[in-house]
Amino acid sequence: MPSVRKRVVVTGRVQGVAFRASTHAQATRLGVAGWVKNRADGAVEAALEGDAAAVEALIAFCRRGPRFAEVRSVDVVDEPAEGLTEFAIR
Repeated sequence: MPSVRKRVVVTGRVQGVAFRASTHAQATRLGVAGWVKNRADGAVEAALEGDAAAVEALIAFCRRGPRFAEVRSVDVVDEPAEGLTEFAIR
């Protein structure tokens, strides 16, 4: 099954609320590879790679965020898949 890759930038109250750890847990559960990191501007950025349905499910999670997050916006951009096999918190 071909992989897709999406770059996601999430804004709002998304740092200091376990957003990266929760995204990592969801990615692992869904079998999505990539990474997630905090940005200096207060946003969270992630690269999500894997089965299209699994990547879309992880994007849906990012639109909600973990319990204490307040997601304002989620920007999604298509990127070429790199063949990643693990998910990392950066």
